Amino acid sequence: MRAHEPRQLGSEVSLRPVTRADLEFMFQIGLDPDSNAMAGTKPRTREAFFEAWAQHIKNPAIHTRVIVHGGELAGSISCFQVGEENHVGYWLAREHWGKGVASLAVKMFLEVELRRPLRATVARANVASTRVLAKCGFRCVGYRQGEETERYSAREVGDFVLE
Repeated sequence: MRAHEPRQLGSEVSLRPVTRADLEFMFQIGLDPDSNAMAGTKPRTREAFFEAWAQHIKNPAIHTRVIVHGGELAGSISCFQVGEENHVGYWLAREHWGKGVASLAVKMFLEVELRRPLRATVARANVASTRVLAKCGFRCVGYRQGEETERYSAREVGDFVLE
């Protein structure tokens, strides 16, 4: 077994509720150009980020957790609604990539987030996130061209579902 497989990370990865003190870290990792390029996203301005998160924290329909790895903040994961559908999204700081953290965090989150079906959208070029979703039981239901918005770049996206 390789050292970075999720079974070896069980005691090193945890999820906890988001606090306002976590937001500066989350804003900073959201500025990473490599992360944004892989996800097909555009970083939010400081004002837009903190405004969005103020709404997330107040909204009981949004289930958000901070991902902790090795005792330090590593990212976040959320279940949120797009229209009438429940979606899952996560963001992981680059220094935690390739270690099995995302897969384990998603699996842990799915144990407490029981809404189904859950959907996820991934830039087709984001092979790592596609693998994470597949490991966690999501299946790809198709690809489409995603439109350019103030938050997203035009890109081909895969739509995934967990029944």
